[in-house]
Amino acid sequence: MIALLQRVSHAAVVVDGETVGAIDAGLMVLVCAERNDTPADADALLTKLLAYRVFADEAGKMNRSVADLQGGLLLVPQFTLAADTNSGTRPSFTPAAAPELGRQLFDHFVAQARVRHGDAWVGTGRFGADMKVSLTNDGPVTFWLQVKPKVPA
Repeated sequence: MIALLQRVSHAAVVVDGETVGAIDAGLMVLVCAERNDTPADADALLTKLLAYRVFADEAGKMNRSVADLQGGLLLVPQFTLAADTNSGTRPSFTPAAAPELGRQLFDHFVAQARVRHGDAWVGTGRFGADMKVSLTNDGPVTFWLQVKPKVPA
């Protein structure tokens, strides 16, 4: 699984003119499931995400996590993060999970985030929708986190 996280002072997702998710200070996270990903991979990625230290401490060093600060999490499904761009000028989405698996893993990721981080602190985009995402990147600070699926022996 892949997460592209951005530290934000505000972020929102709009679908058909309606705001479906919004946060103030926290992390806006684009979430992508790849083929062969499992709920265990989603859990491992969430563990890393919640503990990832991207917020400043008193000394100005990145030593605090979103969990430490009880910051917002805006989780947005985005299968294009799995694109294979190695050849040609058109991306291949073969590495991405099939839509049904992608939806299941995203829903699992969101449900676990709400349990572990608090329902009031978690907003989401809408899987499969044409979303308009706006954000104010704070820093800017952006990181790519990835949990590789286990390859069967």
